[in-house]
Amino acid sequence: MKQYLTVADAPNWSYLLDRADFYRRNPHADAALGKHKTLLQLFYNPSLRTRLSTQIAGQRLGMDVITMDLTQGWSLEFEDRAIMDGNKAEHIREAAGVMSRFADIIGLRSFASLQDREADYSDFVINQFARHTQVPVLNLESATGHPLQALADALTIRQHQPDHRPKVVLSWAPHPRALPQAVANSFIQGMQRMDVDLVVTHPEGFDLNPDIVGNVEVEYDQNRALEQADFVYVKNWSSYQDYGATAPQLKSWTLTQEKMEQTNQGRFMHCLPVRRNVVVADEVIDSANSIVLDQAENRIYAAQAVLAELLM
Repeated sequence: MKQYLTVADAPNWSYLLDRADFYRRNPHADAALGKHKTLLQLFYNPSLRTRLSTQIAGQRLGMDVITMDLTQGWSLEFEDRAIMDGNKAEHIREAAGVMSRFADIIGLRSFASLQDREADYSDFVINQFARHTQVPVLNLESATGHPLQALADALTIRQHQPDHRPKVVLSWAPHPRALPQAVANSFIQGMQRMDVDLVVTHPEGFDLNPDIVGNVEVEYDQNRALEQADFVYVKNWSSYQDYGATAPQLKSWTLTQEKMEQTNQGRFMHCLPVRRNVVVADEVIDSANSIVLDQAENRIYAAQAVLAELLM
């Protein structure tokens, strides 16, 4: 595997899951695999789980890990043939070239603007880094995807796999802020590569990119979608059609215990951070069927698996 920008960059999803599961059971295996190798993490946006889990994963593989916050003090120019007489101090060509000499893997987080759908869905920033580096680039969440989260989500479902083909529901939830579609996009792409029955449920007007959803079942009635679900993944995303619009007033979409009673003793999932009693009720996230902490821990093993593949 030469890079991990999208779920599709993993040629064998089952193998990558197997490797992540191996690290879940043997977290300190391959402690010398990354010896004398450096992981450089670049963050244009804040992070808790991604930053910590990827750093821990790199260190468990024996890597040195350097993290840079790019939100202050260092503006890069990404456009070709730019006349750099403004506030941009360095071009991506030189910056990425230097970073490639310093590091063996570069991880990058750069969120969507939610202003221009075409620009966001070109994933311009991370693709420019990938274009101008000579080392593997790892997506730590981009404008359109979060493939590390998707791998951890898939690992969590495998960890709690029932004795039948599971029904997995991805449900929209209200949120006071407009959020990108990245997590939902990658989750769908990951589930499409697994033996599950996936249903996506959301209010009308919040359909995701049809090129990503494909033939996945979409149900606009949340209660109907939740019937006999084994896993319920709740996540807010802003509108793809009316790009960036959100609807915090749709409080009836909050996941409650009453709704969960329609499921097959369904496991509750969320990538975190989560707005309690907005996205999900306390009694759901605090219940024995909540596996959000397993999900968060599995971010380490997902990152270990991907880093190990990129080091090969």
